[in-house]
Amino acid sequence: MYLLLRWLMNALALLIVANLVPGIHVESLYTALFVALVLGIVNAVIRPILVLLTLPITVLTLGLFTFVINGLLLWFVSTVVKGFSVAGFAAAFWGALLLWLISWATNTLLKKS
Repeated sequence: MYLLLRWLMNALALLIVANLVPGIHVESLYTALFVALVLGIVNAVIRPILVLLTLPITVLTLGLFTFVINGLLLWFVSTVVKGFSVAGFAAAFWGALLLWLISWATNTLLKKS
């Protein structure tokens, strides 16, 4: 049940990000749910590999390069999922940053409940 609630919260966060960041477009709630699912799978499978491969630059930037990785993965998911588009890297970067912030806040609230 907790996993389904987090999935729904991430989809709603994606809709919020699409309304706030110019260059990010989500067609519908169903598209947002599918994007949240694909993004979760990509973050679970590909992200750890990228973080490991870019560990030296991540250490040099004190972990800030992780936001670049998140933006690139969001941009990648937009090429895979129909109905979800990201206009460029800048939109992907700011969208991923805002998505992380909203997800962090909702996950913190869910853990307290």
